[in-house]
Amino acid sequence: MPKKPANHTTHEAMITQSWQRCRESGLSHHSKPSIEHLAGGSLSSLLDEHQRLLETTHNEVLPYYENLLINSKSQVMLADHQGFVLKSWGDQRFKQHHEEIFTPGSGWQESTLGTNAIGTALKTGSIVQIQQDEHFLISNRFMTGSAAPLFGIDREMLGVIDISTDTYLPESHTLGLVKIMSQAIENQLITSHFKGEYFLLRFNTSIENIDSQWSALIVFDEDGLVISANNRAELILGSDLKLVNISELFNLNVSQLVNQPEGFQVPLLTTQQFRVHGILHKPVQAKPRALDFRTEIKSNEPARHVSEQHKFLLDELHFGDPVMEKAVAQSKRIIDKDIPILIRGETGVGKEVFVKAMHYSSLRRKQNLITVNCAAIPQELVESELFGYEKGAFTGSSNKGYIGLIRKADKGTLFLDEIGDMPLNVQARLLRVLQERRVNPLGSTESYPVDFKLVSATNCNLKEAVAAGTFRQDLYYRVSGLNIELPALRNRNDRQQLIQFLLKYYAENKQHAEITERAMKSFFQHPWPGNIRQLVSVIQIAQAMSDNQAIDFEHLPDDFFADMEVSANNAEPLMAKQENKPQASNTDSNADNIVALYQSLNCNISKTAVQLSVSRNTVYKRLRESGFK
Repeated sequence: MPKKPANHTTHEAMITQSWQRCRESGLSHHSKPSIEHLAGGSLSSLLDEHQRLLETTHNEVLPYYENLLINSKSQVMLADHQGFVLKSWGDQRFKQHHEEIFTPGSGWQESTLGTNAIGTALKTGSIVQIQQDEHFLISNRFMTGSAAPLFGIDREMLGVIDISTDTYLPESHTLGLVKIMSQAIENQLITSHFKGEYFLLRFNTSIENIDSQWSALIVFDEDGLVISANNRAELILGSDLKLVNISELFNLNVSQLVNQPEGFQVPLLTTQQFRVHGILHKPVQAKPRALDFRTEIKSNEPARHVSEQHKFLLDELHFGDPVMEKAVAQSKRIIDKDIPILIRGETGVGKEVFVKAMHYSSLRRKQNLITVNCAAIPQELVESELFGYEKGAFTGSSNKGYIGLIRKADKGTLFLDEIGDMPLNVQARLLRVLQERRVNPLGSTESYPVDFKLVSATNCNLKEAVAAGTFRQDLYYRVSGLNIELPALRNRNDRQQLIQFLLKYYAENKQHAEITERAMKSFFQHPWPGNIRQLVSVIQIAQAMSDNQAIDFEHLPDDFFADMEVSANNAEPLMAKQENKPQASNTDSNADNIVALYQSLNCNISKTAVQLSVSRNTVYKRLRESGFK
């Protein structure tokens, strides 16, 4: 289980060393790329060899992060440990003039393609970003690449995940994203390979982040011998974990640890005498043990179940905003009554979090909260997923049948998210369930009683959908008892308090919760088109990039500033009127200040515009007026 070598080389030195390797390979800056291509049986064998890596990336990781790239002109690439592309995803326009280097089977080795993110990451074993002019070959300087090596279950390098774009992006965006994605891929590979036969221990320095992609992960057998671990575990514990016994890492023996109940949060003290928080996942084929963990664990901290860690209550969701305060007050009065609730709000305002808080604040909190995303379930599967089916009800159905999500919500809460996207034929069946409070599974003549609190959510106007004939009017009146509108983040007057709370909530340590005054000002002024979901994403990327420093402009994603620019451009007519007013006599001084600010921000127009709360065009204009070139 070899570790990734420690690499303290500066970025500038890494580029210098890479360029030297390129020269030694016989390349010059004007060399044409000599790309090695695998095709036919060689390519098929390569793809078969890395099928699990491909499936993990495509199905289990990429869907969670593609929303961060949806508006960027970029390509996500997965390459093997030799630098051959396995698959690429993203904007087809980006690669249309360079198709030969992005197709599966093309090689990105330094010796043929010069300094590049994939080849240099493989050569150094480090996460790298190669800006446009840092590519050795001039022909590759149309792009910026960020790449992270991927390590398998034995800590050997499997390949590289890369994001390439033809625009300049600060490292806080794509570099932070490939860091997160690479860790997610590694964790998924380890978990899926070992969960059937071995114990998995996730741990982190913060209770709230135990189940995040940045958690440490150790795999061990029933004797405590470490079988595998991710890089994060070795970093936290400060040692090579190859063939180490778990009892050498924490101040408790193997039997104390393996007898923890599945999913319980366990306070752990490392042998270096610092505390972490862990969750044990037992093997699927775990043998029953008679020992009771409560008589064995000696700790001053009570055990908490992992599901309790993120259970916000309604009173915790507002920080002084009157609209949110009203929504919370109304919900508390209705949540235990047999009145349906319909929540409206833009995408990302926190509708699901609000519903969870309602459930955990209700008398049904000990029962199931079943969430159904009506837009995510394929139309042909909606009925069987919601209402269940008898065995053999249709071709491809399970021979055991399926209870259905509605019956799973019995005695609990049923949350129908994006209900406006529910197919009309399913709406009719749902209406009958709501009227009769009974469910008929597909292929069954028997009905089953159900009792649940109904909460629905939508980001569209259901009354307009009724008028358009895409939503049943009778169903509308069944789901819209109490209507709650959650405000967009840009309209909340408790934004600053909410931002400070989320900074602390997602921080792994005190430093990660700190933010400079100018960055906080930009957070407060940002239009947040993606609302709280976007805010959380920006905070997580910034904290991943800040390296124990206060969050500042250089840690924020590029699309964060792009949103600010769009907002400023929309306000440009008003600014133009203001700028046409007679100026005070200190114009020269103001011009000097603008130039000084521009230079202090490394001549970055977007950051200067954000700092001044003006558009990029205004910055260009003022710089020209100052005589700056």
